[in-house]
Parts: sequence; C-alpha cells; structure tokens
Amino acid sequence: MSAPDVLTERSARIVSYAKLHRSAGRRKAAAFLAEGANSVAAALQSRRARVLLATDDAHLRHADLIDDAQRIGIEVCAITEGAASKLADTVTSTGLFVIADLVDVPLVDVLATSPRLLAVPVEMTDPGNAGTLIRTADAMGADAVVLAGDSVDPHNGKCVRSTAGSVFHIPIARERDIDVVLAELRAGGVAICATSGNAELSLPEAGHVLSGPTAWLFGNEAHGLPEDILGRADHRISIPIRGRAESLNLAAAAAICLYASADAHSGVDYPRTGSSPTP
Repeated sequence: MSAPDVLTERSARIVSYAKLHRSAGRRKAAAFLAEGANSVAAALQSRRARVLLATDDAHLRHADLIDDAQRIGIEVCAITEGAASKLADTVTSTGLFVIADLVDVPLVDVLATSPRLLAVPVEMTDPGNAGTLIRTADAMGADAVVLAGDSVDPHNGKCVRSTAGSVFHIPIARERDIDVVLAELRAGGVAICATSGNAELSLPEAGHVLSGPTAWLFGNEAHGLPEDILGRADHRISIPIRGRAESLNLAAAAAICLYASADAHSGVDYPRTGSSPTP
C-alpha cells in the first residue's frame, strides 16, 4: 500500500472506529472493535470481520492473517502507530485490529437449537470475569452463554480480550430480565443448576441431573448469586473441596461445573492424567 493509503490518528475512519470503544458507538454502528491476532483470526473464521487494520510491523508479523483476509475479500487498511494507539484499549498496542459485526443473538434463537449446556452469568459486571467465563464455556463445549440481568456488554474491549477469540466462537445472548431467562429456560426443558454450600447434591453425585439439558447459573465475584435467584434453581449442587481452601473463585468454579456437565453429556471416560479422552 502506498503512503497516501495509510490511515493516521486524524483520519475520519480512525476517529469513527475509536467511537466503538463506547457502547453507544457500538450500537449505532452495529459493530465492535477487537484487537490482537486471536480476535482477528476468530473474526475471519466466523465471517464477522468487516475491516482489518494493521501497522507495518503487525503486517509483517501477521502476514498470514492479512493474506487470509484479502483472500476472502475483507478490506485491509494500513495504519500508523499513532492510529494504533488511538484504537488500542491497552497501554501497548499489538497494531492489529478488526472491525466486526456484533456477536450477540436473541435468547429465543439460542433455545431454538435445543441446547444441552448453557452458561448463565447473572449480573456479571466485571468484563475480565465475563470474558474468562465465555472462554471457559467455549472450551468446555457449551452451546451458548446467556448474560442475564444488568451484565457487562460482551463487546467491551477488556471482555473481548479476555475471551482470546472465543467471543466469535460461541453464541452469546443478552437478556436484562432475569425472570424471563429463568422462565424461558424452564419452558425449553433445561434444568437450572447453581452451586451452593447448602446443597441437595454434591457434584460427583449429580450425573443424572447433568446428563440432560443443563444451564449453570453463575453470580459475580463480589456477591455471588442473589439468594432469591439461588432459591429458584432446580438443583443446588456443591463442589467438594478436598483441601483447606475456604472457597473457589468464579473462574475455577465455572470450569469445574461446565466440565462435569460436558463429561456427563459425552459418555466418554476420561483418564485421570493427560488431556485426551479415551473412546
């Protein structure tokens, strides 16, 4: 690309893209901004990418991604380091960005697929925690994530980074009315589960529950699940703690619960060591 094609921090397009850091800007454009190779690769694979932007250095380091984008007809724009700094949501920019279509879908669309496993964070406001949960749900083979209540925007920059590309892999629904979420899950034949110290079942005993369609409710790090929501779960399940730790953090608890459900669905025996399932 020739020098006149390079977008600077003063270019109208860069100024416009920088507005995607704000929720209002994302809603107006029906698009969001993601940074880094993981996000760019996932956006290309999901066919949600609109535009790629790269500094000269990023172009050299990620020539394969640039080639992939051009091969499928995605516009690639050269940008200056100053433009990258304006677009970056971190102190040190990777110099590689994608403008992508929004990823959230209606709850009704998620339930129409007859999901077997859902992760349902309730009023999760920390973008890093939300992104980690989305990534964990993707890794455990969940069918979707449902952000219930007054939750973080999954297109938030920190949330997107924390997903490491998973925001493009797994359907994400948003529904502010928690009552609607619980009612729709039940109407769809999905058992609602939540972790609790005062539980009817321990996780190793819950296989008969987890083998069917399951939605795990997760509260936020600071307050956990509200008592009224916990009381409305179909099953309250405890995670046995073998050591002396008082409790598990949200990410660890979510990973354990989602893994247990995925394992119950698969009917596959997993070895005690190693990472590969045995048929």
